[in-house]
Amino acid sequence: MAHSAVGVIFSNIHDENIPELSKHRTMASIPFGGRYRLIDFALSNMVNSGITTVGIVTKYNYQSLIDHLGSGKDWDLARKDGGIILLPPYSDETDVPYTNRLEALKGITGFLRHRNEEYVVISDCDGIARVDIDDLLGFHEKNGAEITMVYHEEEGAIGSSYYMTLSPDETGRVKSIKINPTLKGKNNVYVNIMVMTREFLINVIQDATVRGLSSFGKDILTKHVDTLKVYGYRFGGYYAGVNSIQKYYQHSMELLDKNVRSELFGARDIYTKVRDSAPSKYIDGAIVKNSLISDGCIVEGTVENCILFRGVKVGKGSVIKNSIIMQDTVIGTGVTLDCVITDKNVVIRDRRHLAGCTELPYFIAKGRML
Repeated sequence: MAHSAVGVIFSNIHDENIPELSKHRTMASIPFGGRYRLIDFALSNMVNSGITTVGIVTKYNYQSLIDHLGSGKDWDLARKDGGIILLPPYSDETDVPYTNRLEALKGITGFLRHRNEEYVVISDCDGIARVDIDDLLGFHEKNGAEITMVYHEEEGAIGSSYYMTLSPDETGRVKSIKINPTLKGKNNVYVNIMVMTREFLINVIQDATVRGLSSFGKDILTKHVDTLKVYGYRFGGYYAGVNSIQKYYQHSMELLDKNVRSELFGARDIYTKVRDSAPSKYIDGAIVKNSLISDGCIVEGTVENCILFRGVKVGKGSVIKNSIIMQDTVIGTGVTLDCVITDKNVVIRDRRHLAGCTELPYFIAKGRML
């Protein structure tokens, strides 16, 4: 990597979008795709581009995130200098957790001051994509930008309670930024990945503090887009924004498409916590079609168009279709599930019949017994 950059990842900033799965964990540690967590994509993008120091901005419910990240060795970030650094939700000046992105950035000013990298790459955890951060930094440097925002062309409603759209010209210079506009047709939607120089970001935070500003998007980006050199970096690859339980289900099911898997996991690795689990076991009579089955599963029944996380057990005579079954869930005998999402450690007793639909999957909370 030719560029010197430090990473900053917000782990809690979109928790309210998917409360079903973020009740006991951060957005960053929501399981995805059988063995991953949402933070793995943002973190792997940075590591694959040579970033060796990443600050993780926390707020609450981050015990599962700490367990997942550990020392950072699975991302080659177990280092004496840098690596993964958990940043608390408090600044040096207050013991009250931040309430917005600008307050969170103010709280990590000390971390930014102690680094010596030239650039800062800021990312949230609500997007699933394989982004070449090195190419993004090259684009930023080539255009002499002060802020570069990554966008993806999407059509129709977004579904999130807060989003931005960009209007770049033919050179990439952003001429306007809109927050929560009514969307029709194709739009350039900001995907919550941004680049600035470290010194510029510190100056922006200081200026916002002095002037009593409260919103990074409304008070800085939209109001000063004419005076700041803001550029839009178009990301044309596969992008999945997780902003509701419906979108989580939709994008999880897209992984059953070989082309989506190839684009998301093909050229560069997506790293995650490694567990030495036994291979999955298929008992005589088991039927599995078009499904992703993780290690440690025991399947005696029928599984079709499903994603099974580690350690799932499917009893004899059970038929599981179009469902996402998370880690260590136990499904009894004679059970029928269709369009169901179970969180971890769920027990579904014998002869239960549960069904949702693709627009509204049936969700079972962590640790429940039905």
